[in-house]
Amino acid sequence: MDIADLWQSSEPDAWEYALQRYWQFVQPRNIELERSLNALDLNRLHEFTPQGWYNFLHDEYFRWKYTAPNRYATTTMQLRKYLDGHKLSELENLRQQLLNLDCNDIQKAIITAKKIRGLGTAGASGLLALMYPEHFATVDQFVVKALRLVPFLPETNALAKMNPKNLTVSDGILLIGILTRKANENNQSFGTSAWTPRKIDMVLWTYGR
Repeated sequence: MDIADLWQSSEPDAWEYALQRYWQFVQPRNIELERSLNALDLNRLHEFTPQGWYNFLHDEYFRWKYTAPNRYATTTMQLRKYLDGHKLSELENLRQQLLNLDCNDIQKAIITAKKIRGLGTAGASGLLALMYPEHFATVDQFVVKALRLVPFLPETNALAKMNPKNLTVSDGILLIGILTRKANENNQSFGTSAWTPRKIDMVLWTYGR
């Protein structure tokens, strides 16, 4: 089923199959990390020391988000400035802000996460989606490419104007809104509360590749 048909589908099994397809696209060497972060316990982030928070971002989150070796190298080069410049306290301050977010303020949440060196809008949204999957989604070039294949979206014109590889904060807000709306529609149609914006982004990621 292509994404245009799936988007209109009210069949729970079709959506569940599409969600499980996500794991077919994950590189085998990343499966363990993917499963770990997909089930991230927010309490774990509460317990981090400043060094532990840095290590989590460097060794886990950035490796999860930036699977291409060159992208991982360039983004972690920025992140390492906290360590090399003895500025872990700045990164720690951002952890505290992220753990005390108003999840209804999407703009402020993205801006806050984006303050972490090495993260753009896509990277910021990914961290938020892992921390708060019921409120946020990873929005990146693949999500944009997939949504452009869905006809009759109210946001079609806005999607066409986006630069998928350089999303703005405003783009992120709009995209998270679309995925949140679809998650709510699925939950209403299927009589469940299982669908989240994060799960919708997992589905779209496979279609946008």
